[in-house]
Amino acid sequence: MHTPVSTGTGSTLQSSPELRTPMSGRLFFWAVTSALAGFLFGFDTVVISGAEKTIQSLWHLSAGMHGIALGAALYGTVLGSLFGGWPTDKLGRKPTLFWIGVLYIISAVGCGLAWDVYSFIAARFLGGIGIGVSTVAAPLYISEIAPPAHRGRLTAMFQFNIVFGIIIAFVSNALLSGIGENAWRWMLGIAAFPSVVYAVLCLTLPESPRWLLTRKDDRAAGLRVLALINPTASQADLAAEADAMTASATEQHADAASGFWSWRLRVPLLLAFLVAFFNQLSGINAVLYFAPRIFELTGLGTKAALLQSVGIGVTNLIFTFVGLGLIDRLGRRTLLTIGGIGYIVSLGLCAWAFFTQHYAVVPPCIFAFIASHAIGQGTVIWVLISEIFPNRFRAAGQAFGCGTHWVFAALLTTYFPTMVEKFAPGYVFSFFCGMMVLQLLWIITMVPETKGVPLEEIQRRLGIRDV
Repeated sequence: MHTPVSTGTGSTLQSSPELRTPMSGRLFFWAVTSALAGFLFGFDTVVISGAEKTIQSLWHLSAGMHGIALGAALYGTVLGSLFGGWPTDKLGRKPTLFWIGVLYIISAVGCGLAWDVYSFIAARFLGGIGIGVSTVAAPLYISEIAPPAHRGRLTAMFQFNIVFGIIIAFVSNALLSGIGENAWRWMLGIAAFPSVVYAVLCLTLPESPRWLLTRKDDRAAGLRVLALINPTASQADLAAEADAMTASATEQHADAASGFWSWRLRVPLLLAFLVAFFNQLSGINAVLYFAPRIFELTGLGTKAALLQSVGIGVTNLIFTFVGLGLIDRLGRRTLLTIGGIGYIVSLGLCAWAFFTQHYAVVPPCIFAFIASHAIGQGTVIWVLISEIFPNRFRAAGQAFGCGTHWVFAALLTTYFPTMVEKFAPGYVFSFFCGMMVLQLLWIITMVPETKGVPLEEIQRRLGIRDV
């Protein structure tokens, strides 16, 4: 019996019983391996926090150059996310994941051995490219190998690993901080070890069956991978599944002249843009990067570092884990709704606290904000973007959504200090709260539920007519 799932727009997405593949240990291992790119992403992003002061004093950097050095990885991330769809499509999902690991290795070793600020910037920039490409390739790969019933949980492991990598980076920095004047080099260089492990494990991954069938036109290899994913399926069932993927790609190719930027793809394009846009306009990066500054405004300056590295990090990890367990039970749209309501309440109370000087309310509201993000947008964004585009345009769509995310992340990180300087904190939090009201309206009226729905079925139910 098919289970209808509401799209929020009056239509339904339906699951396909023949594709309800059980979760095997092999499949879980492949998903964990590719999701380790997220761990390296989180580790690489935050590990700089333990070394930045030493780097500034060691090379006598001006404030401007110091900012460029710290932001080099973010600039690379924007570039990698915008163009990450090209290698993912042309080289394949597996080779792209492997080369992400190579970029991480080069970046970690380069940062650890950097002899001046320019070599350091170059190494961080390469790592940033790896981060950007990983946000395209890893969720996409997992979504393409995962059975519909487990796709949300497996793909969301990428976000869980990002948060886990952030926690481990804080712990690693703390453990290495007392080993001498070169401690900062070890803080940055130690990332090479998990990067090597990740790159080696990537060699054990199979290629995505959808890439093999729709891009490489290798039906025999695609069927072999499908049999590995679902070893209990009959040859007839596997052939039918491969036929569905190939037919979808054939239809897409027949009408591909209009390309990615077409009216026919307006729904997934708009969904990808808005989920990334609202993700950053919640203020999440501002809170994560500038938590000490926010807490100092409440008179908690001496506790700011602890609240940021431990309290915020642990809250993020716990509720990301909760989101991971719920995404295939409650669905993507439901988690976005829960997180959206949490955003509005926590940000609204923060604004009220700053306006009325009830500063004691701010820390618990910040933690509630982090929890709302982790269980909602943080868990859903990479999953939803990886699901809503047709096979032929999935890599390009993932790159578009991720690129949007990182462009707004860079803009918000750049301009948040100016916002706080020009406007009272209450107005800043009111702005973020207002954006989240708009997001909730968007979720209720436009966001479909894709839980348990085969990827090929999603494109049809989103009104993409055989592209």
